[in-house]
Amino acid sequence: MEQRSLGSRTVSAIGLGAMPMSIEGRPDEDRALATIHAALDAGVTLIDTADAYHRDAGEVGHNEELVARALRSWGGDPSQVLVATKGGSLRPGDGSWYQDGRPEHLREAAKASAQRLGVEAIGLYQFHRPDPEVPYAESVGALRDLLDEGVIQMAGVSNASVAQIDEANEVLDGRLASVQNQFSPAFRSSLGELQHCARLGVAFLPWSPLGGIKDAGELGSRHAAFQRVADAHGVSVQQVALAWELALAPVVIPIPGSSRPQSTTDSARAAELTLSADQVAELSEA
Repeated sequence: MEQRSLGSRTVSAIGLGAMPMSIEGRPDEDRALATIHAALDAGVTLIDTADAYHRDAGEVGHNEELVARALRSWGGDPSQVLVATKGGSLRPGDGSWYQDGRPEHLREAAKASAQRLGVEAIGLYQFHRPDPEVPYAESVGALRDLLDEGVIQMAGVSNASVAQIDEANEVLDGRLASVQNQFSPAFRSSLGELQHCARLGVAFLPWSPLGGIKDAGELGSRHAAFQRVADAHGVSVQQVALAWELALAPVVIPIPGSSRPQSTTDSARAAELTLSADQVAELSEA
């Protein structure tokens, strides 16, 4: 698979978002493990998770532990796989989310995530979402400290504006490795952040790059241009969406979520799909 740079690492151009395997509607563990193994076998070397990816109260870190089990039981070399996790969002178990960006919480959360993942240092740790009750620089400062202490190897932010990207990079002394924002054919308001990351050379990881769990299957009916290009290439419309995102900038690394081996294998094939400049322009204007 095509490789792209993420901080000090090189990873597959298409990653795997593991969240659907731990939240509402999640599959049984056998299918979840098979899905992760299928992604790894297809050449995926970036897996995205978070301590808040769980369904019920009392199972914080469910997804991190699932990813760790999948890597341990996989036949390949797990040291070649970058696991990115996040802290700063919490789920009380009733389906809601809330933020805790206090530095003391992030430091404790990162150490707990490392333990669940079974690593001495987390490959990539990202601040999940800004907490309006905590100054942004204080939250990101916790990641700087975790970097300096060796608890994490790289630091990133998620759901960040252009101004927050610049602030985070300044607090991190120029060591911001990634920005993870929502971006898809249906949600393009993060295009400015994507372009800013391209100028900075910071990896941009679109989450829900196919429009989300519920809408990914209807991508073609909602976006006719993407369906036309898919028909022209004889591939799935989901592959076209991911290939379009890859074509927007060399820093883009989509992380489509999946809970089925077939869908994660299909997504991985997007890295092999080359769109013409006219097709990229058509899809960008659609």
